[in-house]
Amino acid sequence: MLGDGGSLNAHRSDYTVYFGLLQDLKLTPTSYVVLGLLSWLGESTPYDLKRAAAGGLDTFWLLQHAQLYSEPERLAKAGYLTEKQEKKGRRRKLYRLTKKGEAALREWVMTPTAEPTRLRDPGLLKLFFGADPAQLGAVQLETHQRVLKEYEQMAPLELEGPNHVLDAGIGHEREYVRFWKRLAGRKR
Repeated sequence: MLGDGGSLNAHRSDYTVYFGLLQDLKLTPTSYVVLGLLSWLGESTPYDLKRAAAGGLDTFWLLQHAQLYSEPERLAKAGYLTEKQEKKGRRRKLYRLTKKGEAALREWVMTPTAEPTRLRDPGLLKLFFGADPAQLGAVQLETHQRVLKEYEQMAPLELEGPNHVLDAGIGHEREYVRFWKRLAGRKR
C-alpha cells in the first residue's frame, strides 16, 4: 500500500516489512579475522581458516570455530568474498577476498584502535571471588611458566606483525609468571 508520504510498506499486526535500501553489513572482529586469514592464505575453505587460526591467532584472540564456518558465507553475501563450491567430491565451499574485502581489511588494519584489552582469565576470576591466592598461584605459575617456555621456543615468524604479537605474548607471560610467583609464595 502506498502511504500518504509516498513510501511503500506493508504492515499487519504481527509483522512489518520495510522496503528500501539495505544497510551495508556491519563488520565484526570475526569478520576481520576471516578477511585477514584469507589475505594470507588465498582461496580457502572454512576448515583451512580454522587450521590457520589454531596456528597462533587463538593464543591472543578467542574465537569459536563455528564462526569460521558461518562468517565467510555472511561476508560473501555482502560482497566482501567470492564463494565457489566444488562440483565433485566433498563439495566444499572455497572463499576468496574481493576488492571490497581487501579495501575493508586495509582500512581496518590502518586505523589505530584505542580499544582497551579485555581479559577473560579464569584464574583472575577465581582470585576476584576469593580463591586461596597461594594455592591458585602455584597452579597458575606452572601454567604460565609452561606457556612462556613454549613462546620463547617458537622460531621467529616470517611476517613482522606476528613477531610483534609473539613478543607481546612473551611479555604478557613474563608478567603473569612474576605475578603468580608472588601469590604462590604467600601464606594464608
